[in-house]
Amino acid sequence: MESLKKVWKSNVFSSPTYGAHSQRKLAAANTTVPIEEYSCEFGSGKFFALCGFGGILSCGLTHTSVVPLDLVKCRIQVEPQKYGNMIKGFGVTLKEGGAFALTTGWAPTFIGYSIQGLGKFGLYEVFKLYYSKWLGEETSYRWRTTIYLAASASAEFFADIGLAPWEALKVRIQTQPGWSNTLREGLPKLYRDEGLWGFYKGLSPLWMRQIPYTMMKFACFERTIEFLYKNVVPVPRDQLPKSQQLVVTFAAGYIAGVFCALVSHPADSVVSKLNSDAGSTAIQAAKTLGWKGLWKGLGARILMIGTLTGLQWFIYDSVKVYFRMPRPPPPTMPESMKRKLEATDSQ
Repeated sequence: MESLKKVWKSNVFSSPTYGAHSQRKLAAANTTVPIEEYSCEFGSGKFFALCGFGGILSCGLTHTSVVPLDLVKCRIQVEPQKYGNMIKGFGVTLKEGGAFALTTGWAPTFIGYSIQGLGKFGLYEVFKLYYSKWLGEETSYRWRTTIYLAASASAEFFADIGLAPWEALKVRIQTQPGWSNTLREGLPKLYRDEGLWGFYKGLSPLWMRQIPYTMMKFACFERTIEFLYKNVVPVPRDQLPKSQQLVVTFAAGYIAGVFCALVSHPADSVVSKLNSDAGSTAIQAAKTLGWKGLWKGLGARILMIGTLTGLQWFIYDSVKVYFRMPRPPPPTMPESMKRKLEATDSQ
């Protein structure tokens, strides 16, 4: 805990996310909440815990809210002949199981993605802070996109270990009618049929899907926020009401979500096929699907992930606002770099 406070004192505004150390007072002014009224210090244990809580809400609630869309998407990936496209997929699902069938798999979805959100957002903040510290102020600013990518990949690696068992259950419940109708029934059944391996056999393709997805999600969001406030939003962030800041957050999140869907969809198709076919491997699932099959359901995934990612960032940022957490502005060039550039230009 003490080491985290030391890192905060020396690096919070020299990191790529928070600008130069000399702008600490400016960052304090860029919020309607005075710095002495923050509920926690940046980099403290409470700060990271609240980030994790925000991740639980942002991922658990949003993924559960799009279960009907996710259900149809998974069924299109696994049985494209039967479910065809989104319209046909919804029609077949409603005809066979009624409206209640669209909620199939909600319980493992909520539990799994809540656990994943805890690790994804909470650990991202941890890794981002420490990678920034290790690189130093100027290098961190120049390589800020690399830091976003590395921090998000590191966080997602651990988050997926918590997600994998619940994702395996979700896909089986959604794509194998009659296998299980509830989490309570499916959990012991999967263990009895395939043992512990059944819960984690999809971990590798899950990493292949989620790590590129999360790297794009965080890096694209961070750079989009920076771009919007620099080139699109007509006034500085500190002059915007919190409600309008959250609108900008949602827009940046939605843009990031579209790119996330594109980079992660083939692996998502493999995960769906793998977990629906007992005994298969990731390579076998990919061969069965073929190149075209890997891209089935992409339209639904773009719609789902774009909306979901925008809402996740909106909820996450709203948690920071509600709990009066430090929310410094997008990164700015350190003063030391500005002086060096000015000296170079004058020569």
